[in-house]
Amino acid sequence: MTAVIESEEHKALRNAVAALGKRYGRDYVTRTVAEGKPPAELWSDAGKLGYLGVNLPEEYGGGGGGIAELSIVLEELGAAGSPLLMLVVSPAICGTVIARFGTEEQKRRWLPGLADGTRLMAFGITEPDAGSNSHRITTTARRDGTDWLLTGRKVFISGVDMADAVLVVGRTEDARTGTLKPCLFIVPTDAEGFHKHPIAMELNAAEKQFELALDDVRLPAEALVGDEDAGLLQLFAGLNPERIMTAAFAIGMGRYALARAVGYARERTVWKAPIGAHQAIAHPLAQAHIDLELARLMMQKASFLYDSGDDIGAGEAANMAKYAAGEACVRAVDQAVHTLGGNGLTREFGLASLITAARVARIAPVSREMILNYVSHQSLGLPKSY
Repeated sequence: MTAVIESEEHKALRNAVAALGKRYGRDYVTRTVAEGKPPAELWSDAGKLGYLGVNLPEEYGGGGGGIAELSIVLEELGAAGSPLLMLVVSPAICGTVIARFGTEEQKRRWLPGLADGTRLMAFGITEPDAGSNSHRITTTARRDGTDWLLTGRKVFISGVDMADAVLVVGRTEDARTGTLKPCLFIVPTDAEGFHKHPIAMELNAAEKQFELALDDVRLPAEALVGDEDAGLLQLFAGLNPERIMTAAFAIGMGRYALARAVGYARERTVWKAPIGAHQAIAHPLAQAHIDLELARLMMQKASFLYDSGDDIGAGEAANMAKYAAGEACVRAVDQAVHTLGGNGLTREFGLASLITAARVARIAPVSREMILNYVSHQSLGLPKSY
């Protein structure tokens, strides 16, 4: 598979984004978190340089690439200690769905802004009683003349305070069968009846989490994205990139933690030699590096399959990549903190906050257990347990 060996263009992109990330670094993220602000400056610069929309069509202001390119952007920013969580959401999920299924008017209205960073879109699928089971989504849209009225609740929606709109997963009634089917709606965050409430999180991140209350939000007919009868197809077209980008987020974070630990292990001397000379320190760090590299290979495979149009193959690979990257990230962060000992828990070295952040890749957007369910059922053909 050609995706294993990166092209010169991909290497150039990786180096350029890494340079941008280093200009900001972990100190910038720490400062924005302390000030309670979003990473607006980094987001703006990444947009001006064309990195935010590298996966979007050129005719709408994007770079004409795919998820392979966008995952490089997020991984390298993460490896520099300054990841942008909303890359997972705005261009990867929302931009992809609109580019693939949106009307010409929707593409022209949203994609150029998503590409250059002047507009940002959040994504709303999770509900209080519908996490992994998207079939239990109760947010419903009903027709009122040519308009839609959208009612429901969403939780753990990232970056709503930064967003111009939220791509909301709701359900509409099939006129033929009376059953509810998923549909996607673009909901402006300033719409009447749209209410957001921040969720208090132990997680230290510049991007906040929100609960949404949608109270008969009136939307025009053109707020519906794509075909009303193709909701699941459109939904999973956005969820596969989400899994791939979560893998990139985790790999970048793991690389950052590992680099800090390796640098420390080279310099820190307790007896006569640097602690990195001892196998008890060196071997776990080497294993963490191997695990991260293997996860990256699966992420590249998933990106290659998705960008090639193989949605089914990409589904399996994206889930595997997200699982492998989440596990590798948690182990790398844990080993990095352990390598630094007491210093690993200080603010000076900035690793302790990653202990919580690393768990995100195990939990969201789909838990490791649900991925194991998927692989055992879809890949291995074992009986379904749920």
